[in-house]
Amino acid sequence: MLQCMTSEPEQQLGVGTQDAFQRLWTPHRMAYIQGENKPTGPGAGDGCPFCSIPAKSDEDGLVVRRGEQVYAVLNLYPYNGGHLMTVPYRHVADYTDLTAGETAELGELTKQAMTALRTASGAHGFNIGMNQGTVAGAGIAAHLHQHIVPRWGGDTNFMPVVGHTRVLPQLLADTRKMLAEAWPAS
Repeated sequence: MLQCMTSEPEQQLGVGTQDAFQRLWTPHRMAYIQGENKPTGPGAGDGCPFCSIPAKSDEDGLVVRRGEQVYAVLNLYPYNGGHLMTVPYRHVADYTDLTAGETAELGELTKQAMTALRTASGAHGFNIGMNQGTVAGAGIAAHLHQHIVPRWGGDTNFMPVVGHTRVLPQLLADTRKMLAEAWPAS
């Protein structure tokens, strides 16, 4: 059942001059902006989240699938709902440093991720890629990770374009569960 919204926006005292805009608060983004949980150096022991995630439960680490050499995990700061990453367990920075087995499993988990996202959310397309090095935009350059971002027709609206805000309609824990259940059998 839909709830009716009032035509009067909620007022909050002390937030500045009243205007016609409503606010969409995204306080969880502040951790990303402030660099929380960002590695302090290039080594595996320098606080690398991709090295610590495998020791957590799937639910706590947002892991969707574990392979022998690579795992698939939800992005904590997603570009779109269902944004996954495939990550080698081994702390390695450059794609050319992967072993043949790691390269093959990274590709296979990427294919499986696409299938799971199509099954679970009807994704129409994908942006898939890696940012190699800080100058190329890698947020965590010391540990290779490949992004798998699901896309839908019309998913770019005024929020990211004008408001520089992404609206994610589902909690990450719920997205992880949905994708894990939709993951194809190996």
